[in-house]
Amino acid sequence: MALYNFKKIMVVPTAKEFIDITLSKTQRKTPTVIHKHYQIHRIRHFYMRKVKFTQQNYHDRLTQILTDFPKLDDIHPFYADLMNVLYDKDHYKLALGQINIARNLINNVAKDYVRLMKYGDSMYRCKQLKRAALGRMCTILKRQKSSLEYLEQVRQHLSRLPSIDPNTRTLLLCGYPNVGKSSFINKVTRADVDVQPYAFTTKSLFVGHMDYRYLRWQVVDTPGILDHPLEERNTIEMQAITALAHLRAAVLFVMDPSEQCGHTLQEQLELFNNIRPLFANKPLIIVANKCDVKKISELSEENQKMFADLSADGIPVIETSTLTEEGVIRVKTEACDQLLAHRVSTKIKGKKVHDVLNRLHLAMPAKRDEKDRPPFIPEGALNRKKAMQVDTPKRKLERDLELELGDDYILDLQKYWDLMNEDEKHDKIPEVWEGHNVADYIDPDIMRKLEELEKEEELKEQAGEYESDEESEDEEMQEIRSLAKQIREKKQLLVLESKEKDVHGPRMPRTATKVEKKKLEKEMSNLGLDMNDKNDSHYALQARRSRSVTRKRQREASAPPTSRTRSQSASRPPRDQSGLRDGKMVKKAKKMMKNSQRDMNREARKGEADRHVFDLKPKHLLSGKRKSGTKDRR
Repeated sequence: MALYNFKKIMVVPTAKEFIDITLSKTQRKTPTVIHKHYQIHRIRHFYMRKVKFTQQNYHDRLTQILTDFPKLDDIHPFYADLMNVLYDKDHYKLALGQINIARNLINNVAKDYVRLMKYGDSMYRCKQLKRAALGRMCTILKRQKSSLEYLEQVRQHLSRLPSIDPNTRTLLLCGYPNVGKSSFINKVTRADVDVQPYAFTTKSLFVGHMDYRYLRWQVVDTPGILDHPLEERNTIEMQAITALAHLRAAVLFVMDPSEQCGHTLQEQLELFNNIRPLFANKPLIIVANKCDVKKISELSEENQKMFADLSADGIPVIETSTLTEEGVIRVKTEACDQLLAHRVSTKIKGKKVHDVLNRLHLAMPAKRDEKDRPPFIPEGALNRKKAMQVDTPKRKLERDLELELGDDYILDLQKYWDLMNEDEKHDKIPEVWEGHNVADYIDPDIMRKLEELEKEEELKEQAGEYESDEESEDEEMQEIRSLAKQIREKKQLLVLESKEKDVHGPRMPRTATKVEKKKLEKEMSNLGLDMNDKNDSHYALQARRSRSVTRKRQREASAPPTSRTRSQSASRPPRDQSGLRDGKMVKKAKKMMKNSQRDMNREARKGEADRHVFDLKPKHLLSGKRKSGTKDRR
């Protein structure tokens, strides 16, 4: 588990964003309406509240920044030195110090102006004091622009750093660039480090994890180191030096005997001797990589003697190849075992072991005399043990058979089945489907029978058994066909007749209007017809009949209504009760009306036709005179 989580550090805004966020929050979270005719203590409190709220916002945000960023004196020396290499310790501390000073200055400004505001005797003076206080706070923060930008860059870089636990079991890879360190970590862990055929592909620390003996291990891949003085090393190389100096790990110094990395074996040995003080009190293994290209036995005698001297000093030298994976697992096992043994020996040498040993007591009984006292077994137990012994040989267990037969052993549990017929033990178990044995429905001669059927069908086709001749039909079949044809023709005729039949009768066009009797008689008389004494004609009788039906029934004379409500009830029922049968139905209709209105009430609408759009630009925030200053913010 990682000791520090730098990903949780809060984002550091720029100075302009900082000011905009804080002033906007002050405008939103504090009251905005004040009038000069209010009592003076109310006006003072109104503007004091704005100053205090702004100061508190600045204080909280700056405190959060100071708390989130790690303090170099409190964190592990590995991370402290790594941050010094990457970000420059002095610059980092100076930036955090500037933020701390800005926080204290803002607190002091707010305190001073709140004290002055107690003596404000008008709304104008209180407002000017508030403006001055907020302006001074914003000016203080504007001056921290460079510090805030630097801290944001540090935060982004910290969040991308690998999570390295300085106290856990660790394997550390180091050596010249392009000797195969990243290829090795890709083989033994689940990491995916970029591997390229040129130097300094790895520019920062990379971490991979693996399991060995049910323990979690971390493998750290460091950038390549060149052989020159410490003062001349750049930031990339210093990361590797920092890891070597502070991590309690097993060091794997990777060398390239084939010299494909661009550096001779002599140069690689000089680098090893140069940084050897950093390997003190750490398990060390020399990994001779790329043995698939050139092995140690193929080197010159001088170079072979160099590796022999290292082995004589007690440093194990292991040949590996990350291409063919030869020796990779051996290096991993050797390094892990050495580190575990080293950690145990370190703990034994420490002071904590004595505290634990003081709590433990191992009893070691001393001899009373020189008399030999063998273990005593009662005679009854010996007799029972003899009675249990049988002359028959002991039955062989499956485990015994497995050890005896070796690779030829096959586990056969069917031989232990208890069946009436011993011969049926190794019979095939029937496959049952829907209650039926599948074997009962399998015919071994099915293919032969299928071929016979196909031959029989071919013979029938050649004989013309399947050919149908219309002329060979008998008289009865011809009669049936002619009768069916007559039935079909009759059906078609019936369908046509029903389509031609007009079942609706004559229809009046929509444009036709009612003709009056007098107008009709006049037109007919103009055409030369005699229209006198036509009262008994058909059209006159029809007109009288329709008039009598449509004539309204005259209302009987009654007393005039005494009140307006009585007159309404006599004419028609109330509108909300018209068409309803009884009180129960009226109640149900009102309930349905309320339910239908509920969604509109939730949206604060009067009804379905309410399309009112509320103001999206509140006047109290956007109106008023703007005197001095810029207009890019409120």
